[in-house]
Amino acid sequence: MYSWDEDTSKWYGSAKYTYRSSGSEKRLAASERAKAAGPRTYQGRSGPIEKVIDPQKRIRSTSANPLIVAIDVTGSMASWPFEIFDRLPLLFNTLSQYRPDLEICFAAIGDAAVDRWPLQVTTFASGFDLEQLLGSLFGEGAGGDAPESYGLFAHWVNTHVEIENAADMPFLIVFGDVHMHPSIPRAQVMKYLGDDPQADVDAIDEWRKLTKRWNTWFLRRPSGKRGDQVDQQWAEAIGEQKIFRIEDEQRAVDYAMGLIARSWGNFSDFRENMLARQSEDKVSQVSKPIEMICPRCGGPIPVNASGQFTCGYCGITLKI
Repeated sequence: MYSWDEDTSKWYGSAKYTYRSSGSEKRLAASERAKAAGPRTYQGRSGPIEKVIDPQKRIRSTSANPLIVAIDVTGSMASWPFEIFDRLPLLFNTLSQYRPDLEICFAAIGDAAVDRWPLQVTTFASGFDLEQLLGSLFGEGAGGDAPESYGLFAHWVNTHVEIENAADMPFLIVFGDVHMHPSIPRAQVMKYLGDDPQADVDAIDEWRKLTKRWNTWFLRRPSGKRGDQVDQQWAEAIGEQKIFRIEDEQRAVDYAMGLIARSWGNFSDFRENMLARQSEDKVSQVSKPIEMICPRCGGPIPVNASGQFTCGYCGITLKI
């Protein structure tokens, strides 16, 4: 389990890594609070902390760099909140050195047709505050076999989240493995979000609307075949190129951090970070698919690209 301090001497990769000075004050404050709080745990509970995760609240980030990380917590995905909790200090400490004003919101997605807590969401926060927020989520582990209520989450983002100071199109990462209910019943919106849309809501339309404000990626757990029902529906919702297949579940957070670091022009530093934690083969496995796509639009990047590269699809300039 990674700690909040900046000591990387116990990382077991082949290289050494030192955090940049940028954002060091926040990292130091988080480290001091972590020491006072005692050992880190992600304890099993019978439910979430409902006051913290209530999706009827409206949240706001004043940061230029907000980030939403959403996790499907049904069935086999229920262990993923722990995987992210385990790497939470690494996630924040790494990305905040690139953008010190980073704020993160977490969401847990289930199935509103059968689950008691089908949508759990936190506020935006940074540093050690994220620990309590992420620890408030509950991996219910139920849900039907498929589909799940990804659409309810998208509708919540569209109607309950304000990010008026975002400088670039901010990232929204979804970890999941199945398709979604194509329609969001009006009754579910009223019950869980406290709103009345006057009619059922089209889930695909909600995702299309969301992608106009958020750099949205579906990081798919290893399952199914390429081009199956899951891929087809998500392609319709966010674009085929924004579906990213994870090859190693233990590196799920690294894939997300790599996409963001690449977009922010810090991928070389991120590779050094990984090399201090993993073998060169593992770093190459994670890096290659990220290096071959544009982190904003998912468009292909030529293998011979180098230096400053401008994506011909969305116009973003990358450091290759």
